[in-house]
Amino acid sequence: MKTKQRMSDLRVMSDDQLEQEILGLKKEQFNLRFQRATGQLQDTARVRIVRRDIARAKTIVAERRDAKQ
Repeated sequence: MKTKQRMSDLRVMSDDQLEQEILGLKKEQFNLRFQRATGQLQDTARVRIVRRDIARAKTIVAERRDAKQ
């Protein structure tokens, strides 16, 4: 259920908001990788969630780009 809700939240965002969301998620992913490398990461599942959220946002951007062509 949470995935469908996340997708609907992403779909209502504008293109600029999606780009900002992707940028923020990539920063979070970098920080999580850094924490994992130094042994400070508590929630290891968060790495997977962030990676999939990035993919979801990029998918929506690609769908919109293809629809415009």
